[in-house]
Amino acid sequence: MAWREDWRRVRVIAWKDITTERRSKAGFNSVAALAVTILVLFGFALGPEAQALRDAAAGAVWLAALFAGVLAFNRSFQVELESGAIEPLLLYPGSRWTILAGKLLANALFVGLMLAIVVIVGVTLFQVTIPKAWPSLLGLFALGAVGLVVLGTFYAAMSSRTRAREVLLPLLLFPMLVPVLLAAISGSKALLTGDLMHEAGAWIRLLVAYDIVFVSATLLAFEHVIEA
Repeated sequence: MAWREDWRRVRVIAWKDITTERRSKAGFNSVAALAVTILVLFGFALGPEAQALRDAAAGAVWLAALFAGVLAFNRSFQVELESGAIEPLLLYPGSRWTILAGKLLANALFVGLMLAIVVIVGVTLFQVTIPKAWPSLLGLFALGAVGLVVLGTFYAAMSSRTRAREVLLPLLLFPMLVPVLLAAISGSKALLTGDLMHEAGAWIRLLVAYDIVFVSATLLAFEHVIEA
C-alpha cells in the first residue's frame, strides 16, 4: 500500500540523519554546548538574586533552545547539499512530503535531547523547584518543541539552496516563532509558579492549535518549497 511505502521512506530518511549525527557527534555537542553557554550567560546577567533567577528561568531556557536550535536546523539539509544528494533524493519515486517528515523526526529527537539538557541545567542554575503539575509542564515543553522543530526544519529547506542560508534562516524563522515562544514561556512560567490564575491551559491549547496548523501546512507546502 502507498502509505506503507511512504512511512518506510520516512523511517529511512530519519534513520539516515540520526545515524549520520550519531557517528559524527560534532553537531549535537556544539548545539548542546551553545545552549548551556547561553544559560550561563543569562545567569551572570541576572545576578545572584534567587527570585530574579527563578522568574527568568522559563524565558532563559526557551531562548537558549531557540538560538541553539538554529544550528541544528541549518544542518538539516547540509549533508545532502554537500554531497549533491538532494536532487537524487527528490527524483526518488514517492511522495516528497516524506522527506520533510523524515527530517522532522530526526530533528525532533535531536532538539528533544538538547532541550532535556537545557532543562536540567536550567533547573540547577536558576534554582527552580519542580512543580506538582510537572506532567503538564512536560507536555507543554513537548508541544513547544514540536512547533520549534516544524518551522525550523521547513524554513531550513526553504533557505537551503541560498548562499546566505545561515543568515536567511533566522530572519525567516524568528518572526514565525513568536507565538510559540510567547505561549511556551508564559505557560511554563505559569506552571512553575503554581498557575494561580489558571492560564496555563489556554497557552497549551494555543500550542496544540499552532502545531496542528503548521504541521499540516508545511507538509502540504514542502513540495513547492523544495523545488523553488
